[in-house]
Amino acid sequence: MSEVNKTVQKKATREAYGEALAEFGAQYPDLIVLDADLANATKTNSFQKVFPDRHIDCGIAECNMMGIAAGLSTVGKIPFASTFAMFASGRAYEQVRNSIGYPHLNVKIGATHAGITVGEDGASHQCLEDMALMRAIPGMVVINPSDAVEARAAVQAAIEYVGPVYLRFGRAAVPIINDREDYHFEIGKGELLREGSDVTIVATGICVSSALEAAEKLAADGISAEVINIHTIKPLDTDLIVKSAKKTGKVVTAEEHTIIGGLGGAVCEALSEKAPTPVLRIGINDVFGESGTAAQLVAKYGLDGEGIYTKVKEFVK
Repeated sequence: MSEVNKTVQKKATREAYGEALAEFGAQYPDLIVLDADLANATKTNSFQKVFPDRHIDCGIAECNMMGIAAGLSTVGKIPFASTFAMFASGRAYEQVRNSIGYPHLNVKIGATHAGITVGEDGASHQCLEDMALMRAIPGMVVINPSDAVEARAAVQAAIEYVGPVYLRFGRAAVPIINDREDYHFEIGKGELLREGSDVTIVATGICVSSALEAAEKLAADGISAEVINIHTIKPLDTDLIVKSAKKTGKVVTAEEHTIIGGLGGAVCEALSEKAPTPVLRIGINDVFGESGTAAQLVAKYGLDGEGIYTKVKEFVK
Protein backbone atom coordinates (compact mmCIF):
# COMPACT_ATOMS: atom_id res chain seq x y z
CA MET A 1 0.00 0.00 0.00
CA SER A 2 1.21 3.53 -0.77
CA GLU A 3 1.67 6.14 1.91
CA VAL A 4 2.00 9.88 1.54
CA ASN A 5 5.59 11.08 1.86
CA LYS A 6 5.97 14.75 2.66
CA THR A 7 9.45 14.82 1.11
CA VAL A 8 8.48 12.94 -2.02
CA GLN A 9 10.08 13.98 -5.29
CA LYS A 10 8.02 15.83 -7.87
CA LYS A 11 8.08 15.65 -11.65
CA ALA A 12 5.69 16.68 -14.40
CA THR A 13 4.04 13.85 -16.32
CA ARG A 14 4.81 15.69 -19.59
CA GLU A 15 8.52 15.39 -18.71
CA ALA A 16 8.13 11.64 -18.23
CA TYR A 17 6.20 11.46 -21.51
CA GLY A 18 9.05 12.99 -23.50
CA GLU A 19 11.67 10.87 -21.76
CA ALA A 20 9.65 7.70 -22.36
CA LEU A 21 9.36 8.39 -26.08
CA ALA A 22 13.12 8.87 -26.32
CA GLU A 23 13.74 5.74 -24.26
CA PHE A 24 11.41 3.47 -26.23
CA GLY A 25 12.40 4.84 -29.63
CA ALA A 26 15.20 2.30 -30.01
CA GLN A 27 13.06 -0.61 -28.83
CA TYR A 28 10.23 0.24 -31.21
CA PRO A 29 11.65 1.28 -34.61
CA ASP A 30 8.16 1.98 -36.01
CA LEU A 31 7.54 4.66 -33.37
CA ILE A 32 7.03 8.06 -35.01
CA VAL A 33 6.41 11.30 -33.09
CA LEU A 34 4.49 14.22 -34.50
CA ASP A 35 4.16 17.64 -32.90
CA ALA A 36 2.38 20.89 -33.69
CA ASP A 37 5.12 23.47 -33.11
CA LEU A 38 5.19 22.72 -29.38
CA ALA A 39 8.02 20.18 -29.05
CA ASN A 40 9.75 22.13 -26.28
CA ALA A 41 6.55 22.37 -24.25
CA THR A 42 5.25 18.84 -24.83
CA LYS A 43 8.80 17.54 -24.29
CA THR A 44 8.79 15.55 -27.52
CA ASN A 45 12.04 17.39 -28.25
CA SER A 46 13.64 14.65 -26.13
CA PHE A 47 12.70 12.17 -28.85
CA GLN A 48 13.61 14.63 -31.61
CA LYS A 49 17.18 14.93 -30.36
CA VAL A 50 17.73 11.17 -30.50
CA PHE A 51 15.61 10.30 -33.55
CA PRO A 52 15.41 13.46 -35.70
CA ASP A 53 14.35 11.49 -38.80
CA ARG A 54 11.35 10.06 -36.94
CA HIS A 55 10.07 13.35 -35.54
CA ILE A 56 7.71 15.45 -37.65
CA ASP A 57 6.89 19.05 -36.76
CA CYS A 58 3.54 19.70 -38.42
CA GLY A 59 3.47 23.36 -37.47
CA ILE A 60 0.44 25.02 -35.93
CA ALA A 61 -1.88 22.66 -37.79
CA GLU A 62 -3.25 20.19 -35.28
CA CYS A 63 -6.05 18.93 -37.52
CA ASN A 64 -3.60 18.17 -40.29
CA MET A 65 -1.30 16.46 -37.78
CA MET A 66 -4.06 14.03 -36.82
CA GLY A 67 -4.61 13.21 -40.48
CA ILE A 68 -0.89 12.58 -41.00
CA ALA A 69 -0.81 10.35 -37.93
CA ALA A 70 -3.77 8.41 -39.25
CA GLY A 71 -2.02 7.88 -42.56
CA LEU A 72 1.20 6.74 -40.93
CA SER A 73 -0.68 4.16 -38.89
CA THR A 74 -2.05 2.55 -42.05
CA VAL A 75 1.49 1.71 -43.24
CA GLY A 76 2.57 0.01 -40.02
CA LYS A 77 3.94 2.96 -38.06
CA ILE A 78 3.04 3.74 -34.43
CA PRO A 79 2.44 7.49 -34.47
CA PHE A 80 2.22 9.66 -31.35
CA ALA A 81 0.51 12.94 -32.21
CA SER A 82 1.40 15.48 -29.52
CA THR A 83 0.06 18.88 -28.59
CA PHE A 84 -1.78 20.61 -25.75
CA ALA A 85 -4.94 18.86 -24.58
CA MET A 86 -7.02 21.87 -25.57
CA PHE A 87 -5.91 21.49 -29.18
CA ALA A 88 -5.75 17.70 -29.33
CA SER A 89 -9.29 17.15 -28.04
CA GLY A 90 -10.82 20.50 -28.96
CA ARG A 91 -9.46 21.96 -32.17
CA ALA A 92 -8.81 18.57 -33.77
CA TYR A 93 -11.86 16.74 -32.44
CA GLU A 94 -13.42 16.09 -35.85
CA GLN A 95 -10.21 14.60 -37.22
CA VAL A 96 -9.67 12.48 -34.11
CA ARG A 97 -13.23 11.21 -34.34
CA ASN A 98 -13.52 10.63 -38.09
CA SER A 99 -9.95 9.91 -39.17
CA ILE A 100 -8.70 7.98 -36.12
CA GLY A 101 -11.66 6.78 -34.06
CA TYR A 102 -14.08 5.75 -36.81
CA PRO A 103 -11.57 3.50 -38.67
CA HIS A 104 -10.10 2.46 -35.29
CA LEU A 105 -6.54 3.25 -36.30
CA ASN A 106 -3.42 2.62 -34.25
CA VAL A 107 -2.77 6.26 -33.35
CA LYS A 108 -1.67 7.53 -29.93
CA ILE A 109 -2.53 11.07 -28.88
CA GLY A 110 -0.15 12.61 -26.37
CA ALA A 111 -2.11 15.50 -24.86
CA THR A 112 -0.06 17.65 -22.51
CA HIS A 113 -0.95 20.74 -20.45
CA ALA A 114 -4.34 19.30 -19.44
CA GLY A 115 -6.48 20.62 -16.59
CA ILE A 116 -6.30 23.73 -14.44
CA THR A 117 -2.62 23.15 -13.59
CA VAL A 118 -1.77 24.82 -16.88
CA GLY A 119 -2.04 27.75 -14.47
CA GLU A 120 -1.43 31.27 -15.71
CA ASP A 121 -2.39 30.44 -19.30
CA GLY A 122 -5.99 30.66 -18.14
CA ALA A 123 -9.35 29.29 -19.22
CA SER A 124 -8.62 29.23 -22.95
CA HIS A 125 -5.83 26.70 -22.42
CA GLN A 126 -7.13 24.84 -19.36
CA CYS A 127 -8.90 21.92 -20.99
CA LEU A 128 -11.30 20.51 -18.42
CA GLU A 129 -13.52 18.46 -20.73
CA ASP A 130 -11.04 16.45 -22.80
CA MET A 131 -11.59 13.11 -21.08
CA ALA A 132 -15.35 13.44 -21.59
CA LEU A 133 -14.85 14.18 -25.29
CA MET A 134 -12.37 11.36 -25.88
CA ARG A 135 -14.30 8.89 -23.73
CA ALA A 136 -17.34 9.36 -25.96
CA ILE A 137 -15.47 8.24 -29.09
CA PRO A 138 -16.16 4.52 -29.65
CA GLY A 139 -13.10 2.36 -29.10
CA MET A 140 -10.89 5.15 -27.74
CA VAL A 141 -8.77 4.23 -24.72
CA VAL A 142 -8.38 7.14 -22.27
CA ILE A 143 -5.44 7.18 -19.84
CA ASN A 144 -4.70 9.80 -17.16
CA PRO A 145 -1.48 8.94 -15.25
CA SER A 146 -1.08 9.94 -11.61
CA ASP A 147 2.67 10.58 -11.69
CA ALA A 148 5.82 10.36 -13.79
CA VAL A 149 6.34 6.64 -13.10
CA GLU A 150 2.84 5.86 -14.29
CA ALA A 151 3.24 8.16 -17.30
CA ARG A 152 6.27 6.21 -18.50
CA ALA A 153 4.45 2.90 -18.03
CA ALA A 154 1.39 4.26 -19.82
CA VAL A 155 3.46 5.26 -22.86
CA GLN A 156 4.87 1.76 -23.20
CA ALA A 157 1.43 0.19 -22.72
CA ALA A 158 0.02 2.49 -25.40
CA ILE A 159 2.79 1.53 -27.82
CA GLU A 160 2.04 -2.15 -27.34
CA TYR A 161 -1.73 -1.72 -27.50
CA VAL A 162 -3.19 -1.89 -31.01
CA GLY A 163 -5.82 0.83 -31.40
CA PRO A 164 -6.40 4.52 -30.64
CA VAL A 165 -5.23 5.82 -27.25
CA TYR A 166 -5.60 9.25 -25.64
CA LEU A 167 -2.91 9.95 -23.03
CA ARG A 168 -3.39 12.94 -20.72
CA PHE A 169 -0.34 14.68 -19.23
CA GLY A 170 0.15 17.75 -17.07
CA ARG A 171 2.38 20.80 -17.09
CA ALA A 172 3.11 21.10 -13.37
CA ALA A 173 5.41 18.90 -11.30
CA VAL A 174 3.43 16.44 -9.16
CA PRO A 175 4.44 14.00 -6.39
CA ILE A 176 5.92 10.68 -7.46
CA ILE A 177 3.87 8.03 -5.64
CA ASN A 178 4.48 4.86 -7.69
CA ASP A 179 8.25 4.50 -7.29
CA ARG A 180 8.25 0.97 -5.95
CA GLU A 181 9.55 -2.32 -7.33
CA ASP A 182 6.17 -4.05 -7.40
CA TYR A 183 4.46 -1.33 -9.44
CA HIS A 184 2.58 -2.74 -12.40
CA PHE A 185 0.58 -0.89 -15.05
CA GLU A 186 -2.17 -2.50 -17.09
CA ILE A 187 -4.65 -0.72 -19.33
CA GLY A 188 -8.13 -0.94 -17.86
CA LYS A 189 -7.01 -2.08 -14.40
CA GLY A 190 -7.21 0.26 -11.42
CA GLU A 191 -5.06 -0.06 -8.34
CA LEU A 192 -6.08 -0.32 -4.70
CA LEU A 193 -3.61 1.96 -2.91
CA ARG A 194 -5.11 1.98 0.56
CA GLU A 195 -7.76 -0.19 2.18
CA GLY A 196 -10.63 1.34 4.11
CA SER A 197 -14.11 0.61 5.40
CA ASP A 198 -16.06 3.88 5.66
CA VAL A 199 -15.73 5.49 2.23
CA THR A 200 -14.07 4.84 -1.12
CA ILE A 201 -12.11 7.62 -2.84
CA VAL A 202 -11.69 6.88 -6.54
CA ALA A 203 -9.11 9.28 -7.96
CA THR A 204 -7.28 9.89 -11.20
CA GLY A 205 -4.30 11.97 -12.31
CA ILE A 206 -2.96 14.54 -9.87
CA CYS A 207 -5.86 13.86 -7.50
CA VAL A 208 -4.46 10.44 -6.57
CA SER A 209 -1.72 11.93 -4.39
CA SER A 210 -4.27 14.39 -2.97
CA ALA A 211 -6.60 11.49 -2.14
CA LEU A 212 -3.83 9.68 -0.27
CA GLU A 213 -3.10 12.85 1.70
CA ALA A 214 -6.81 13.27 2.46
CA ALA A 215 -7.03 9.65 3.62
CA GLU A 216 -4.29 10.31 6.18
CA LYS A 217 -6.20 13.32 7.52
CA LEU A 218 -9.46 11.35 7.62
CA ALA A 219 -7.78 8.55 9.53
CA ALA A 220 -6.85 11.04 12.24
CA ASP A 221 -10.58 11.78 12.55
CA GLY A 222 -11.47 8.11 12.79
CA ILE A 223 -12.68 7.81 9.19
CA SER A 224 -11.29 4.85 7.24
CA ALA A 225 -10.95 5.78 3.57
CA GLU A 226 -10.19 3.31 0.80
CA VAL A 227 -8.20 4.89 -2.05
CA ILE A 228 -8.27 3.60 -5.62
CA ASN A 229 -6.14 4.91 -8.47
CA ILE A 230 -8.01 4.80 -11.77
CA HIS A 231 -5.43 5.69 -14.40
CA THR A 232 -7.57 4.32 -17.23
CA ILE A 233 -10.83 6.20 -17.54
CA LYS A 234 -11.84 3.99 -20.46
CA PRO A 235 -12.07 1.04 -20.27
CA LEU A 236 -13.02 1.51 -16.62
CA ASP A 237 -12.15 -1.08 -13.98
CA THR A 238 -15.79 -1.52 -12.99
CA ASP A 239 -15.18 -4.69 -10.98
CA LEU A 240 -12.71 -3.01 -8.63
CA ILE A 241 -14.96 0.01 -8.09
CA VAL A 242 -18.11 -2.04 -7.52
CA LYS A 243 -16.34 -4.34 -5.06
CA SER A 244 -15.11 -1.38 -3.04
CA ALA A 245 -18.46 0.41 -3.16
CA LYS A 246 -20.22 -2.65 -1.79
CA LYS A 247 -17.73 -2.74 1.08
CA THR A 248 -17.78 0.93 2.12
CA GLY A 249 -21.25 2.03 1.03
CA LYS A 250 -20.10 5.51 -0.04
CA VAL A 251 -17.98 6.61 -3.01
CA VAL A 252 -16.16 9.85 -3.78
CA THR A 253 -14.53 10.58 -7.14
CA ALA A 254 -11.71 13.12 -7.55
CA GLU A 255 -10.41 14.49 -10.84
CA GLU A 256 -8.77 17.55 -12.38
CA HIS A 257 -11.56 17.68 -14.94
CA THR A 258 -15.19 18.68 -15.13
CA ILE A 259 -17.40 16.42 -13.02
CA ILE A 260 -19.50 15.95 -16.17
CA GLY A 261 -18.50 13.03 -18.36
CA GLY A 262 -15.10 12.22 -16.88
CA LEU A 263 -14.16 9.90 -14.04
CA GLY A 264 -17.14 10.95 -11.92
CA GLY A 265 -19.56 10.33 -14.74
CA ALA A 266 -18.00 6.98 -15.60
CA VAL A 267 -18.11 5.79 -11.99
CA CYS A 268 -21.72 6.91 -11.53
CA GLU A 269 -22.75 5.10 -14.70
CA ALA A 270 -21.08 1.89 -13.56
CA LEU A 271 -22.48 1.99 -10.04
CA SER A 272 -26.02 2.90 -11.12
CA GLU A 273 -26.08 -0.29 -13.19
CA LYS A 274 -24.31 -2.70 -10.86
CA ALA A 275 -24.30 -1.36 -7.29
CA PRO A 276 -26.34 1.81 -6.64
CA THR A 277 -24.29 3.81 -4.14
CA PRO A 278 -24.26 7.44 -2.91
CA VAL A 279 -21.54 9.26 -4.86
CA LEU A 280 -19.86 12.64 -4.32
CA ARG A 281 -18.05 13.95 -7.39
CA ILE A 282 -15.10 16.25 -6.70
CA GLY A 283 -13.76 18.15 -9.69
CA ILE A 284 -14.52 21.29 -11.65
CA ASN A 285 -18.20 22.08 -11.15
CA ASP A 286 -19.40 23.13 -14.60
CA VAL A 287 -17.29 26.29 -14.78
CA PHE A 288 -14.30 27.43 -16.80
CA GLY A 289 -10.92 27.85 -15.17
CA GLU A 290 -9.04 31.09 -14.56
CA SER A 291 -5.50 32.42 -14.40
CA GLY A 292 -3.34 31.70 -11.37
CA THR A 293 -0.51 29.49 -10.27
CA ALA A 294 -1.12 25.77 -10.41
CA ALA A 295 -0.99 25.53 -6.60
CA GLN A 296 -3.46 28.39 -6.16
CA LEU A 297 -5.94 26.88 -8.58
CA VAL A 298 -5.71 23.34 -7.19
CA ALA A 299 -6.45 24.76 -3.74
CA LYS A 300 -9.23 27.07 -4.92
CA TYR A 301 -11.08 24.27 -6.70
CA GLY A 302 -10.64 21.90 -3.77
CA LEU A 303 -8.43 19.34 -5.51
CA ASP A 304 -5.60 19.33 -2.99
CA GLY A 305 -5.42 17.05 0.02
CA GLU A 306 -7.10 19.55 2.31
CA GLY A 307 -9.93 20.20 -0.13
CA ILE A 308 -10.67 16.53 -0.68
CA TYR A 309 -10.40 15.82 3.06
CA THR A 310 -12.94 18.54 3.90
CA LYS A 311 -15.45 17.41 1.30
CA VAL A 312 -15.16 13.71 2.10
CA LYS A 313 -15.50 14.32 5.84
CA GLU A 314 -18.72 16.26 5.31
CA PHE A 315 -20.02 13.63 2.89
CA VAL A 316 -19.40 10.78 5.32
CA LYS A 317 -21.17 12.64 8.11
